[in-house]
Amino acid sequence: MSHTLGIRQAQKQKTRQAFLDAALALLEEQSLSSLGLREVTRAVGVAPTAFYRHFRSTADLGVALVDEALGSLHPMVRTTVSTAGDSEERITRAIELIAHHVDAHPAHVRFIARERHGGVQPVREAIQSQLARFAEEVKAELAKDPQAEGWSDDDVLMLAHLYVDQMLITASLFLETLEGSAEERERVAQQATRQMRLISIGRRHWLD
Repeated sequence: MSHTLGIRQAQKQKTRQAFLDAALALLEEQSLSSLGLREVTRAVGVAPTAFYRHFRSTADLGVALVDEALGSLHPMVRTTVSTAGDSEERITRAIELIAHHVDAHPAHVRFIARERHGGVQPVREAIQSQLARFAEEVKAELAKDPQAEGWSDDDVLMLAHLYVDQMLITASLFLETLEGSAEERERVAQQATRQMRLISIGRRHWLD
């Protein structure tokens, strides 16, 4: 009996993942608000009624995509602001990690960039919730740095949000260069480096 249940559960998970993969592919060219349920089920090759065994709505599907796109990134985001190395090393490490992630998961990055301010409220809220978690985790890393001595919790959190926002901006810029030249990617890396340096300079002199 348990073996049969295990097979069913594995099949259910496989079908659920098929819905997520199909939706992500369809969202390469459109927003979630314009995505039709039948469009997704047709891509998976199942009847529309099968969709409701896994998701309540396309908004619910979108929230699951947010979890898939951002949920696994928490360790990487913390690493980008790790206290290891000097300021320039941290900046270089952060930009390299972001570029690598965009190369590996462009559809996820595009989905988040588009839906962060999109028309589906539960998805917007799910993205904001994940970004708030990122900011809290970055804050915890920044608080370990001697530069944070004397800073209020609110100011450290403000700085954390600046870093998270900059990571998103950098990811979006790298996304635009996926079909471009090495020179375009280098320009994005240089621009991101300058922007990160500006944040670092402000950080060093905040208490002056």
